Amino acid sequence: MSHSTATDHNGASHGSFKSYMIGFILSVILTVIPFWMVMDGSASHGTILATVVGLAVVQILVHLVYFLHMNTSSEERWNLVAFIFTILIIAIVVVGSLWIMYNLNINMMVH
Repeated sequence: MSHSTATDHNGASHGSFKSYMIGFILSVILTVIPFWMVMDGSASHGTILATVVGLAVVQILVHLVYFLHMNTSSEERWNLVAFIFTILIIAIVVVGSLWIMYNLNINMMVH
């Protein structure tokens, strides 16, 4: 066990004050940048969209690492597997729904 994380009697990992503050500061930065770009409006629509989506993905990773304490250590491996499985199921549902709606739209427009 390292000093940066504490572990309770159930084996759950908890971050230190320093790791929570790093996560908080990164989250604020990753929120302020796209907000400023949208409010300023000087960049192109494509650039703003790419920046917002890119920084949203980075912010998800920051939250997973600094607040949910997901990593590849052996103690956290089952949490990581469960998270990946959840993402896979959500992706299947979303992509399948979009595919069904697209096909319904195409078939309704033909008749």
